[in-house]
Order: sequence, then structure tokens, then C-alpha cells
Amino acid sequence: MTLPELKITVYSDYICPFCYLGHHRLQRLRDSYDLKINWCFLEIHPETSAKGAAIGSLGYPEEQWQKMLQNLERIANEENIPLSRLDFITNSRDALLLSEAAKQCGRDKFYALHEKLFDAYFVNGVNIGDRNELREIAGSCGIDENTIDNAWTEDQFNQRLLDNFNSARKHRIQSVPSFVFGERVLTGVVAESTFREAAEQCCTAM
Repeated sequence: MTLPELKITVYSDYICPFCYLGHHRLQRLRDSYDLKINWCFLEIHPETSAKGAAIGSLGYPEEQWQKMLQNLERIANEENIPLSRLDFITNSRDALLLSEAAKQCGRDKFYALHEKLFDAYFVNGVNIGDRNELREIAGSCGIDENTIDNAWTEDQFNQRLLDNFNSARKHRIQSVPSFVFGERVLTGVVAESTFREAAEQCCTAM
């Protein structure tokens, strides 16, 4: 059976836990749709060092942060999504540039990298701001050294991040994750049922 094609744009960052959970929920739509996802990466904490910093450096009040963690852990447990307790933040720019470059390597290699970047940070506690770690992850996905080097040296990939930022502004998107289904924009922690409702509406309108 041929599944209906569904085009979605997702604004995301690899250090955003809600992006990680949203990614897992969104992928479940593949049982009903031929998903064509335009991943638009946005750097949410450019001020953070690639060496990593304690999560407290984000400046959240302790009570607010603990409630956020509890909510994340509850969702992950309910949906059987692996999630380690977050204790550090890092700079994601090099990871985002790497993913933009990996798009040139084909869907399979891009998604292999995409999944492993999320898992490295949220499951294994790897500092994905470290270029050595990123090289190892990318290499394990079959991405060649030339592509890796180009990700961090060629202006076109920095331009893509800027284009993503401008695209987000056009849609009046101010936070990640944000999911664009046609004219409908869903932001934050989105239930799978809401994804499916938006998908159905989007396909009906086509």
C-alpha cells in the first residue's frame, strides 16, 4: 500500500530535550504517512561554551528546573523513550552545521547522524559540542572526513543556519521544537494524537 506523502517543517536543536521527545513522537507517523521532513536547525544557546557547562548556568530557578525535569522524565517513561538525567549544557552549533552538511550524503546517512546526535547527548551524556566526539559519531554513520571538515569551514552551512533563523521569523516561531503542518504551527510538547490530527488536516487540505 502506498502511504500518502506528508511534508512537514521542523525547527529543532540537538540540545533541546523537548525536541528530542518530539522527534520520537513525530517518527511514529511513518506508520501512516510517507514523511518528508524539512529539518531546520536553530541554535538555542549560542552563548554556551563547546566545552560544556553545568546545567545551572542556564539560570533557571531551581524549582522550575526540577519541575521541567520531572515532566520530561514522566513523558519519556510513559512512552518508553530513553532519557538520562540532564546535568550539563553545551554549544550545539558544530553539531547543527554537521547535520546540515550530512543532508548532502543522502537520507540514510543524515538520519543515522540525526538519531545518534540526539542519543549521544540525551542517552549517553556525550558532549556533542566537542568536535572530536562529533567526528567519531559522524564516522560511525559513514560520513566521510571531507564532509565533516566542510561542515565547519564552508560558508554555505553557516548560511543555512541563518536561512533557518529567517524562515522561523517568517513563521513567527520563537522557540523549539516547532512543527509546521501546512498553515498550522505546533510548538513545544505536542501529543502524538495532535500530530496525527494535524497530519490528517494537512493531507485533506491538499
